[in-house]
Amino acid sequence: MPRQHQRYQERPSRLDGAVVWTLDVPSGPRPPARSVLPDGCMDLIWTAGRLVVAGPDTHAFEVDPRNRGSCAAIRFGPGTAPVLLGVPAHELRDHRVDLAALWPRTAVAALTGRIDRAADPATALEDFALGRAADTGPPDPVTAAVADGLRRGRSVASTAAEVGLGARQLHRRSLAAFGYGPKTLARILRLQRALALVRTGLPYAEAACAAGCTDQAHLSREMRDLAGTTLGAYFAAGRAANSDTPQPSGSRTTA
Repeated sequence: MPRQHQRYQERPSRLDGAVVWTLDVPSGPRPPARSVLPDGCMDLIWTAGRLVVAGPDTHAFEVDPRNRGSCAAIRFGPGTAPVLLGVPAHELRDHRVDLAALWPRTAVAALTGRIDRAADPATALEDFALGRAADTGPPDPVTAAVADGLRRGRSVASTAAEVGLGARQLHRRSLAAFGYGPKTLARILRLQRALALVRTGLPYAEAACAAGCTDQAHLSREMRDLAGTTLGAYFAAGRAANSDTPQPSGSRTTA
């Protein structure tokens, strides 16, 4: 029987800085496992009867298709989810945790049931996030400015000076907001910039320099350290696993 391709789709969320995504996994033979790379984000993921929080990753997370089903999710930009969830990001670093382990089970059961019954679970999940954001308010503007500066390729030192934080204060607030220190976040965002450029067709060496690496060798080392693979192997695996609809490196699924 020919392998059926999983179909990944995403769209910008009505919640600022977030992305809504869905993954449709057909019945029958499953596609091979693939790695999800660190992206500085956190996700709230629904799959029938279950809500899971994907914490910020510091290394590639292997997604096993045998443990995966169709799902809908909202991916929050760096620093957003801890405010909405009421949990410091570093407590969820490199973990997938049931929302019921963080919030009262009765509240999570009611929310899960509402999304289970929705005609469009992705939109229902997004509506919940919007309502939650209205109650909790926006993320810390200081850490939001830090994430924006690092995303644009500014150095950690210049970003810290721009927001008026010393090294210790910046590190402490980054742990709570992003799950790791600013240097790690900067490395992760730089890698994601480089990979995005490669996807546009830019050669590795040019993508490396444009993203802020010193050269292609520097990008290759970062790829091995953060993703545990090479650039060539990563893109080859992505093409093989998702030849129908490519799945961006930042997308998550439940463990």
